[in-house]
Amino acid sequence: MAQFDESIRGQIQALLRVMNLTRCVNEDKVLCKIEEDLFLGSVGAANNKDDLKRLNVTHILTVASTLKPAYPDDFVYKVIAVGDREDTNIREHFDECFEFIDEAKRLGGGVLVHCFVGKSRSSHHQMKCECYFCLSLKGHVISVTIVVAYLMKKHGMSLSQALEHVKSRRRQASPNSGFISQLQEYEKFLQVLALT
Repeated sequence: MAQFDESIRGQIQALLRVMNLTRCVNEDKVLCKIEEDLFLGSVGAANNKDDLKRLNVTHILTVASTLKPAYPDDFVYKVIAVGDREDTNIREHFDECFEFIDEAKRLGGGVLVHCFVGKSRSSHHQMKCECYFCLSLKGHVISVTIVVAYLMKKHGMSLSQALEHVKSRRRQASPNSGFISQLQEYEKFLQVLALT
C-alpha cells in the first residue's frame, strides 16, 4: 500500500510540474531587446507570433535539445540541440550561432535567440514565476550564453560588460558556472586574437 501511495504521489507531483511549466511558459512571452534586431527570450517568446511579426523577427535560433519550431512556414529556424548542463561544450556552437544571427541582420530582419525557459524576465516585465520548473532552472539560460558571447565578439565587450548589458534587459539572466568558465576562456581567446 505504501508503494502505491508513493507512486500516486510521484504522478501527482509530475502533473503539477507540467501544469506549472505550462503556466510559466504562457506567462513569459516577452521578447527582450538586446540590441537592434537581436532579441532574447524563452520558449514562450518563441511562440508569441504576434510580437515576433510586430518586431520584424524573421529568424529564430533555438538552443535546446527538445524544442521543435512552432511556425516553420513563417520564420527561418536554426536549432542547436544542447543541454543546459555545466559540462556542455556550448563554445563549439558559437560560430554557427553568430553566423545565423548575422544572416538575419544582413537580410534586414531580426532574430530571437531562445532556449527553453528560465526565471529571467525583462527589466520592464516584472512578472515573477515561482513554479518548480522555473526555480530549478534559475539562471541556467543557454541562450544568454550565446548572446553574451555574440556581444563580446561583435562589439569587443568584455565578459562583464556583455553580461551586465544582457542582465539590464533580462534582469536575472545568469549562465551556469560551466558556461561562465567557457565565456572566460572565450574572452581570453578574443583578447589574443585582437593582438594578432
